[in-house]
Amino acid sequence: MSINAEVLLQLADKVKYLREVRDTLEDKNKQANEELRRAERDLTNLMVSCETTNFTKSGTQFSVVTKMRASAVSERKKELFDALRAQGYGSLVTETVNANSLSSFVKECMEENKDALPQWLDGLVNTYEQTQVQLRKSKQKTGGSIYG
Repeated sequence: MSINAEVLLQLADKVKYLREVRDTLEDKNKQANEELRRAERDLTNLMVSCETTNFTKSGTQFSVVTKMRASAVSERKKELFDALRAQGYGSLVTETVNANSLSSFVKECMEENKDALPQWLDGLVNTYEQTQVQLRKSKQKTGGSIYG
């Protein structure tokens, strides 16, 4: 096996391993966040029921705080945005487009326009190609061959 093929297979193993590590850490992070939310909720409920507004343990002060939160009524977001703008609070309004959805949409538009960006999108979006290694489970159970 040539040195390039050997390096290729080593890097492939490294990419696969690091993606597995990342996925495991992401799962553990999700689990830890869920456990943390439950523990914070339970601690808050217990402190409120015991009428304890704060206490200190091991050099850390724990306090019950209440914050007012607001969210838009999803069916009336446009009305809310218009009202905020009309009242001079338009700077609170930010619109976003999902990057994956935009990429898919632009790709479709380009396919329908002979692989060219439609004129109405020119200067409004940036396009680039991203080349990366995709990993999938293989049905083949043999070792590392780069030739088949």
